[in-house]
Amino acid sequence: MINTSKVKKTIASLAILSLASFNLISISSASAADKGWRYWGYYQAAPGAKTWTAAMTGPTVDIKDGAVEGWSFVFSSDDIPSIAPSAKPDFKSICGKVAADKDTKRIALVIDYGSKAYAPKGEKVQKTFSTCVRTAKESQGIDVLGQVAKVRAAKSGLICGLNGYPAKECGVEISTPAALKK
Repeated sequence: MINTSKVKKTIASLAILSLASFNLISISSASAADKGWRYWGYYQAAPGAKTWTAAMTGPTVDIKDGAVEGWSFVFSSDDIPSIAPSAKPDFKSICGKVAADKDTKRIALVIDYGSKAYAPKGEKVQKTFSTCVRTAKESQGIDVLGQVAKVRAAKSGLICGLNGYPAKECGVEISTPAALKK
């Protein structure tokens, strides 16, 4: 089981350091097209929102009843943006049959395992799924995720694997898959 208190303390720092390091590293356009990163992307949709927004912090943020949390195994580079989960962030279709109550909150969760085009060699892409999570009022994104998926995280707090996918790697740089080049 993952130590959520350590994850909560390091996610924000990791996000800031990651963004800062990408801004400091100068990559030529030829090199940018050749390499990118494969990792779990975190997306959110506030209550009532119909589109995904890339989370600018890690999953240690408060979420409101009616929100949708999304995780997508993605590839991105300077030339290729990461892709939000393929399922729409539709709270009503995911949690519509779960009644609200005063003691908990309902959060819709979508986990998208990405594309075969950038799947780790020898690993099978799992099917995208969504579910409604009833959770404590004080639960954060990492708590919701942990109720549904087996989470593997790096010491830094970076989410490395969900339900065993990928099996070993964690946020690796890879060559841009041919299927993604324009």
